[in-house]
Order: sequence, then structure tokens, then C-alpha cells
Amino acid sequence: MKKIQILGTGCPKCKKLFETTQQAVREAAIEAEVTKVDDINDILAFGVMMTPALVVDGEVKVVGRVPNSKEIRVMIGGAS
Repeated sequence: MKKIQILGTGCPKCKKLFETTQQAVREAAIEAEVTKVDDINDILAFGVMMTPALVVDGEVKVVGRVPNSKEIRVMIGGAS
């Protein structure tokens, strides 16, 4: 099972990334746990200085923008 984390403090872009990621997981039909990380110290521990950010299995994939569902599916290893 993939571990996907959305780093962000609750801004509209952070919420949008969470929703789009959930959509991408459904479309890719893969098993994944999608969680939000909103504690600033936990976010900084990833070396992220701008949110939102997408982390897949501990690896930061995107920082500071909301990719579309297709881009996210590629990043999480689902079908393109």
C-alpha cells in the first residue's frame, strides 16, 4: 500500500491537492493511504518551505502547486 501525504496548513490549495490526490488514487485503482500533514514542524522535517506539497512513500514529489489528476497518477505509480 502506498503512503501518500499532503503537506499543508489548510489553505485552499492544500485542500484542493488533497481532493485531487484522492481522485487520482480512485482513478488509478491502487491501494493507498492518503493523509494530511498540517503541523508546521512535520512539514519542515521534509525540507519543504512552500505548500502545498505531495509526498509519496516518503519522497517529496511536488512543492508549491496543485498538479492535475493525471500528473498525480503518474507520480503515485498508477496508470497514466
